[in-house]
Formats: sequence, C-alpha cells, structure tokens
Amino acid sequence: MNMKSFTTVRYYLSIFIERFFTRKSSALLIWLSVIIGTLAGVITAMFEHGIVWVSEQRLTLIHHYSDTDIPLWVIAIPISSLMAGVAFYLTHKFAPEAGGSGIPEIEGAMEDMRPVRWKRVLPVKFFGGLLTLGSGMVLGREGPSVQIGANVGRMISDLFKVNKVDGQALLAAGAAAGLAAAFNAPLAGIMFVIEEMRSQFNYSLTSTKSVFMSAVMATIVMRSLSSQHAVVDITHYGHPDLMSLPLYLVLGFCFGAIGVLFNKMVINTMDMYLAIHNNQRWRFVAIGLFLGAVFGALSIIEPEFASSGMALIPEIEGGHYFAGALMVIFAVRIITTLLCFSSGAPGGVFAPILAIGTLFGMLFGLGCHELFPETVTHAGTFAIAGMGGLFAATVRAPITGILLVIEMTSNYSMILPLIVTCLGATMVAQSLGGRPIYTQLLERTMKLSMRNKRQETIRKAMFRTLNKDKENL
Repeated sequence: MNMKSFTTVRYYLSIFIERFFTRKSSALLIWLSVIIGTLAGVITAMFEHGIVWVSEQRLTLIHHYSDTDIPLWVIAIPISSLMAGVAFYLTHKFAPEAGGSGIPEIEGAMEDMRPVRWKRVLPVKFFGGLLTLGSGMVLGREGPSVQIGANVGRMISDLFKVNKVDGQALLAAGAAAGLAAAFNAPLAGIMFVIEEMRSQFNYSLTSTKSVFMSAVMATIVMRSLSSQHAVVDITHYGHPDLMSLPLYLVLGFCFGAIGVLFNKMVINTMDMYLAIHNNQRWRFVAIGLFLGAVFGALSIIEPEFASSGMALIPEIEGGHYFAGALMVIFAVRIITTLLCFSSGAPGGVFAPILAIGTLFGMLFGLGCHELFPETVTHAGTFAIAGMGGLFAATVRAPITGILLVIEMTSNYSMILPLIVTCLGATMVAQSLGGRPIYTQLLERTMKLSMRNKRQETIRKAMFRTLNKDKENL
C-alpha cells in the first residue's frame, strides 16, 4: 500500500471513528447499549443457572441424610439458615442498597436521589441473591436482575466517561436488559422502563433506542445460554368467549382492592422489621438466620409455601389443586411473601406476585366455571389473567403486566382478557387511593436516609460538645 492509499484509508477511518465512537455522537450510546445488554444477559443467565445450582446443592446435601432417622426438614434448618444469614450479613455490611428488589434504588438514581455503587452492589446482589433464593425464601430473581443490569449500565458509563444525560439513558437501558433477560421478555423489559420509570426516564429518540437495543441484546444472549422456550410452560388457550369479558373486569376490580391492601401490608411489615432490628447488624442478620431456617424447613415440608412460586404456576393453571387448597395456599403465600420481601433480603417480588395472582385468578375462574359453565369453559384462563391483574394493581404498570404475562406464557390469544383485567385492576387501585409499590418504597427509603443523616449530625455535634467540655476541664 502506497502512502496516498494509506492516507485515504486513515482519513475515512478517522471519519468513521468520529461519527460512531465519539461521545458527541448518539451512535456511541447505541454501541454502549449493545455492550450493556450483552453483559446483563450473560450475568443474568449466570445468576439464573447459579440459583438452580445452589438450590440443587442444598437439596442434595439435605437428602444425603435421608437414610438416617433425622427428619429432612430438621437437616434443612441449619443449612438454609446459614445461607440466608450470610446473605443478610453481606448486604448490611457492604451494600445496604442491595436489599430488597433494588428497583426503587434505580428509580432514585434516575432522579439523582440515590447513589449507584456498582463496585459493591454487583457482587453483593449476585451472591446474596444466590444464597437467599437458593435457601428457599419467597423471593424472585427479577429484582436482582434489574438492579444488576442497571449497575452494569452505570459501570459502562463510568468506564467510558459519558455525560450525565447519557449516563441516565444507559442506567435505564441496563434495567430494561435485566428484566428482559430475567423473564425472557424483551417487550416487557422495554415497556417497564418507559411505563414504570416514566417520571425519571429522559425521553429522546436516542435514549429510547438504547433501551430497545439493550433489551434485545440481553434477550438474545439469555436465549442462547438458556433456551428460547417460554419461562412458564402452561396450556396455550384460544380466544375466550366475548361474553366472559365482564367476568375478567370483575376479576380486575378484585385485584385492584387486593393490590392496594398488599402494598400497605408491605410497608407495614417493613416498619415492623425496622422496629425489631433498628438497623443493628446483629439483629438484621438474626432475622436472616430465622427466615432461612423457617423457609428451609418449609421447602421440604410444604414446597408450595416456599421459593419464588414460578414452579407452582403451571400446577395451579393445570388444575392440580381444589378450591380449598387454592384458598389456603393463597393466604399462606401472601404472608410468606410479606415476611421475605419486606425483610430486606436481596430478592425481588415480581415472581411471588405473579404466583399469588395466579392462585386468586384460578380460584375466581373455578367459581365462574361453576356459575357459568357454558361461557367459562376453562378456569385456567382466569389464572393467566390473574398474573397480570395483581401486577398491574401493585406496580401500577398495566401495559408491562400485559406484555410480561403474554411473553412469559406465549398465550398471545389472551391479550384481550388481560387488557380488561389489568384495566379494571388499575382503575380500582387508583380510585382507592393506592400508589405504586416502588414509588412508596423509594419515598420510604429517602425518609429513612434523611432521618439517619439528622441522627448522625446530632451525634457528631454531641461528640464535639463533649470533647470541648473535656478540654475545658
């Protein structure tokens, strides 16, 4: 190659780099979103496989003593208790913001109200989530996946030194990638950011494309490392009778009231835990040890009451339980979900909410089938609608709930009943004065943070006064 040709190639290469790889170009944001989506997909896939592996290792260790006279649930208590205790310790010592789902932290970060300490949060959320979910606690993996994805977005932002506005877009892109990979639902991941984070998300064509690209890449990576099948393997139904749509609306009304009550119980249970541990580490860890022991034993005695509930959904929809059993499981799982999610354990609430919604929806469907057998031929369709109904009432993101259920179950014919149910749930929840669960959690976090800062300021002032008094003496 002569000098003239080399100069020409270098000239065009410099133009290409300037247009596609400089921070001034919107194309950089798209390329970074590809990286974020890929990394989020890989980490989420590792997280999912890790949960399965940890759970299997725990059960293998427990069943190793099956030949002895000791009941297996007794063996499960110290194992699960230790797992949960370690997770609670890691969370409280290194990254308290990794407790819970982490989604309110991301929404707060979008408004510059909360820090994103990705160097601490990523390992704590990953390994802490493995231990709590693997111990049998009633938690979901989607919350950790969203927070992990968003922290990956902030990590890339820091490494490439992007500006503040672009950094917010990459944070949102990471959150979308995490949810998309967790549920194998790219549309739901995209809509979650647009709908749930609408007050924090900086809408622009470039930022929206970044969210799309990140969610798509995360889903592709997740499917290549896992499978392309739906997350929940249930019956594929046809279009329900149009005359049954009013029943789905009534179901939505019921979920609107349940969702408002559930959100209030979450906040009250959190306040109860705070009164118990008062942010003291040993008490916080003691709660983890106790919950791990309880749910480790439950996972052996009554598996229906433990774990995320995702494995329970196909059994509910398949008609494996009578109405009486559904009522009992529904009531118990509400309590167990509150106890686990509100404790500050690193884990989400999406999956437990979907399981609770499926339980009540199936129970409602069985009643409708008895009253209107010609109109309601399959009670399982109400179970699917229930998944989206409770999600819409608690999170107040009906479109996300609709897309999430459709993508998770591949029941595209259920879109109209889902719309009616989610619309009814949202209308009633709003009319009752209910507010989105993550908005309430973020407000609570900010109030506690300000209270702690005031207490710290008072403590320092008292310490300075005491030192001055000693010097005067």
